Amino acid sequence: MTENRARTVFLLAHTGRPAAVRSAELVVKGLLRSGLGVRVLEAEARDLPLPSEVELVKEATPQCLDGCELLIVLGGDGTLLRGAEFARASGVPMLGVNLGRVGFLAEAERDDLDKVVDRVVTKAYEVEERMTVDVVVHQNGDIVHTDWALNEAAVQKVSAERMLEIVLEIDGRPVTGFGCDGIVCATPTGSTAYAFSAGGPVVWPEVEALLMVPISAHALFAKPLVTSPDSVLAVEVLPHIPPGVLWCDGRRTVELPAGARVEVRRGAVPVRLARLHHASFTDRLVAKFALPVSGWRGAPH
Repeated sequence: MTENRARTVFLLAHTGRPAAVRSAELVVKGLLRSGLGVRVLEAEARDLPLPSEVELVKEATPQCLDGCELLIVLGGDGTLLRGAEFARASGVPMLGVNLGRVGFLAEAERDDLDKVVDRVVTKAYEVEERMTVDVVVHQNGDIVHTDWALNEAAVQKVSAERMLEIVLEIDGRPVTGFGCDGIVCATPTGSTAYAFSAGGPVVWPEVEALLMVPISAHALFAKPLVTSPDSVLAVEVLPHIPPGVLWCDGRRTVELPAGARVEVRRGAVPVRLARLHHASFTDRLVAKFALPVSGWRGAPH
């Protein structure tokens, strides 16, 4: 018990969801009962029924996780991506509990809270690294914006009545150009997010690769592309058209003026995820999408 008291877990929750409030209460009580310390943002603590032993921090910065062993995130995809921002900046592994719909970034569901607490207390989890992408926006030869993403960097049109005119480039060479609603540059982790909705392939997380997936392209050749993880992807917004917009993980956005160039490459800093299960990604895919596998008879003996 003395050893556990030196351990601290940071909790991030979507306090606007009643399920998250109840889940946070259960997790906090379970961790404190086992002797672990719990740290929470002061702004979120106002909406959570937390015991006085919980440590509160005012500033939502990477430093607020200093000394923490783990970041537990309770919520849907948006909250998990918010947690990923903290995890990447601090280097602290993130353990997601899905309170939304699909939740591919989550490692557990709301019915698993007792198991989550037990695994954290006994350190019965492993940590894996997920590839990110670094994003650089150029305008007239100057760097005007830098960003990153765990799932995807998406270049999209702003005007509903006008298509975005772009040229795609890989490793310094042009590939094709067309009018479209946008283009998604994704990681394997993001292949089950926006890229999937746009018709891209599902890529297993163990595969190191980058994806380019067009959104509603007006072209005969506008297929999803899968490149080396060391490739540099570029999207050039042609001049003399309405501006576009860059979205990173659907959370951070910047306007792209005509003539802007967006470069996407493998990120220098990964996001660390805590894993509780050894189940294959295939099983996770089947479960998340409720795929019809009832006729499967197994491998022949």
